[in-house]
Amino acid sequence: MRVLLPLPVVLPLLGAGLSMAAARRRWLQRAIGLTVLAATTAISVAILVAVDRDGPAAAFMGGWEAPVGISLVADRFSALLLAVASPVLVAVLIFAIGQPGTEREQPGFHPVYLVLAAGVALSFLTGDLFNLFVAFEMMLTASYVLITIGGRADQVRSGMTYVVINLVASVLFVAMLGLLYAALGTVNMADLAEGMGALPPSLRLAFALMMFVVFGIKAAVFPLFFWLPDSYPTAPTAVTAVFAGLLTKVGVYSMVRTQTLMFPEPEPSTILLVLAGATMVIGVLGAIAQNDMKRILSFHIVSQIGYMVLGLALFTVSGLAATVLFIIHQIPVKTSLFLVGGLVDHTAGSTEHSRVSGLMKRMPVVAALFLVAALSLAGIPPLSGFVGKLALVEAGFSIDQYVIVGVSLFVSLLTLFSMVKIWNGVFWGAPEDSFPRLAAGKAPLRLEVPKVMTAATVALVAFTLAIALYAGPLFDLSERAAASMLDTSAYRTAVLGP
Repeated sequence: MRVLLPLPVVLPLLGAGLSMAAARRRWLQRAIGLTVLAATTAISVAILVAVDRDGPAAAFMGGWEAPVGISLVADRFSALLLAVASPVLVAVLIFAIGQPGTEREQPGFHPVYLVLAAGVALSFLTGDLFNLFVAFEMMLTASYVLITIGGRADQVRSGMTYVVINLVASVLFVAMLGLLYAALGTVNMADLAEGMGALPPSLRLAFALMMFVVFGIKAAVFPLFFWLPDSYPTAPTAVTAVFAGLLTKVGVYSMVRTQTLMFPEPEPSTILLVLAGATMVIGVLGAIAQNDMKRILSFHIVSQIGYMVLGLALFTVSGLAATVLFIIHQIPVKTSLFLVGGLVDHTAGSTEHSRVSGLMKRMPVVAALFLVAALSLAGIPPLSGFVGKLALVEAGFSIDQYVIVGVSLFVSLLTLFSMVKIWNGVFWGAPEDSFPRLAAGKAPLRLEVPKVMTAATVALVAFTLAIALYAGPLFDLSERAAASMLDTSAYRTAVLGP
C-alpha cells in the first residue's frame, strides 16, 4: 500500500510531463493519456480491495510520518470514490479523442487533463488539509485552462466568473488553515480530529462553518452555487462532462470527510437539512426555467448535490451510506448526460429546444442513451438513481425526518418533469424541422453520429446500469464505509499509530 497509494497522483503528473514533451505527436499524447488513466483505474481498484479487506491504510512521503509529513490515506470512502472516478476519466478522454475540435486543435489538452486527474486523486487520498488545498489548486489551474480552451469570448467571460469565485474560496481556505494551525499546531486531519474536542465550542463552530463555506463553494451548495450554471455550458463537452461528474463531487467528499471526522454530530443537523432542501429545490426550479439542454443539466448538478448533503445532515450510518451510494451513482450518470448533450450539439449544431427537434428518429441510439441516464437521474426504478434515492428516503424515515424526505420526493417529480421537457424539446417532434448545421436542403432521416464519442457514452451508461445491477453489494460496501466514517478510530490509528 505504501507503493500503491502515491501512484494515482504520481502517474498522471509524470504522464502530463511526457505528454507535454510529445506535443507534436498527437497519437503519442493519446497513448500516454489512455495508458496512464487505465493504469490508475487498475491501481484504484486494487486499493479499494485492500482497504475493504484490511481497513484504512496510510503512506508517508519522504519517510516523514504524520502529523509532520505529507500523508496519503485511503479508507473505504475515499478508495470507493477514486475507483469510480478513474474509469469515468478514461471514458471522457476517449470521448474527447473522438470529438473533432478541442483535443485535436490544442496540444495542451492532454497534459492539463492529466494534471486535473492527479488533482482529483490527491483530493481523495490526502490526509491533511494543506495538501487538500494543493489538490484544489491543481484542479483549479487545470480547469481554468480547460474551461477557456478555444478562447471564445463567452468561454473567457464564464471562465473568469469560475476562477474569481474559486479564488475567493481558496483565500478563505488559506485563512482557515492559518487559524487552524495557530489553534492546534497541525493541519493533519487525523490529528485535528484528536485535538478539535479541546477547543471551545464557539471556536469549533466557527471552524465548522468556515469549512462548510469553503467546500460548499466547490460543491455548489445553496446559496453558493450561482457561479456554476453560467460557467459549465460554455466549455467544450468533454470538459463540461468531467466537471459535472467529478469536480463538485470532490467538494462534497471534502465536506463529508471533514464534518464526520472533525465535527461529528449525535443527531441530525437542522442547518444542513435546511440547506440540503434549499439546494434541491432551487436547483430543480432553475432547471425547469431553462430551454437549453446543457443549462438544464447544469442546474441539475446543483439540485442533486442537495441529496448528498441530505444524507450527511442525518449523521447516521444509513444516511451516510445513502450519500456514498448516491455519489457513486451521480458520477457516471451526470457525466453520461453531458456526453449525450455533446453528441446532440456536435451532430445537430445546438442544444436549444427551439432549434432542434425530432432527434429520436434521426439519432435513435443517442435518444436511448439519454433516456436511460435521464430516468436514472429522476430516480425511476430499477435504475441506479432509484436505489440511491430509496436509501436516502429510508434513512430519513428511520429517524422521523418526514419533511425533508417529502421535499426530496417532490424534487424527484420535478426532475422527471425537466427530463421530459428535454425529451419533448430535443428528441420528440417532427423530423423535418430544421437544424443549424443542416439548414441547406432536407436533412437525412438519420444523422451520422461519431462512433468513438458514442462508444464512450455507451460505456458510461452501461456503468450506471452495472451500479443498479450490483446495488446490493455496493450498498453493503457503502454501509461499511459509513460505519468507519462515524467511528474514526481506525482512520486515526492508520495515520497516527496506536
